[in-house]
Amino acid sequence: MTTRTLTDLLGIDRPIVLGPFGGLSSVALTAAVSSAGGLGSYGLYGYDGARIRETIASLRAATDRPFAVNLWLPTGDEVTPDAVDLRPLSAALAPVFAELGAEVPEPPERFLPEIAEQLDAVLDGRPAALSLVYGVPSPDLVDAARRRGIAVIGTATTVAEARALADAGVDGVVATGAEAAGHRVSFLQPAERSLVGTFALVPQVVDAVDVPVIAAGGIADRRGVAAAFALGAAGVQVGTAFLRTRQSAATAGHRSAIAAAADDTTVLTRAMSGRLARGIPNRAMELLEAAPVLPFPAQNWLTGRFRTPAAAQGRSDLVSQWVGQAAALARHDDAADVFAELAAGLPR
Repeated sequence: MTTRTLTDLLGIDRPIVLGPFGGLSSVALTAAVSSAGGLGSYGLYGYDGARIRETIASLRAATDRPFAVNLWLPTGDEVTPDAVDLRPLSAALAPVFAELGAEVPEPPERFLPEIAEQLDAVLDGRPAALSLVYGVPSPDLVDAARRRGIAVIGTATTVAEARALADAGVDGVVATGAEAAGHRVSFLQPAERSLVGTFALVPQVVDAVDVPVIAAGGIADRRGVAAAFALGAAGVQVGTAFLRTRQSAATAGHRSAIAAAADDTTVLTRAMSGRLARGIPNRAMELLEAAPVLPFPAQNWLTGRFRTPAAAQGRSDLVSQWVGQAAALARHDDAADVFAELAAGLPR
């Protein structure tokens, strides 16, 4: 078991990490958590190199404390625009685009920026930490980050994934249970076969690796924090409770849905992105569940073409409402209050 603390590793005051929301991150929320003494995180999914550099500059201007950025590693099964036919689903969604005053999109040259372009921008930006999902970083990446003083944090949904990450030399592992909001970031087995609950996963990961373990999934108040540390976690990562706050980039309707959620409100679906994710059903999910689901990232790209204008118009019925199973415990609308509640559960 590691003796190094998360606060020492990251240069933070409290071992509380903001979940990195791909598509829902905001500079304001990331900076608020970092400035409070935790590790604010910002999800860079889909950002090209120029936008990553701009975002890191904005974060650095908003806080002088450590922060993390997050990237998705390629799994190797991503489809390219020339390998998938978007037309049937585009036609089915035409009324939705028309309703939002948006054009049905033409196929792009690429669905996602190259990971090398993204990593170059992150390494140049030198955040305190780079968190990764959907895979194991290469030795070259770990070495390059370490030379720049960037901690590398991997994400595991099973013990085997945690071991693979530790063997690769990461500085910390997020053990994310099936309760968590958003995408199930499994990479060794299909996500449906990797749905281990947080309180079963965390102690087994703690026993299996010798780096700090950050517990994620189903933690929204001081009780969840205390329980995670009792199981051996070195820190907690919290998403939904912070997503409810006015500092997040979630729509007002999305935040209201979190406030109204019960323990059984969320479902797991591939309909929004082509990969399994946990959220609250809405009109968009119902429409997409009734149509064939394209492989990732084609599905995510196409639905993103209407989700973006829908969010701008405050249409929570047509966005991805990612929410975890502990949403009913998310009771604050200000990030400072959420942070104070979580900090009250830390060991003294």
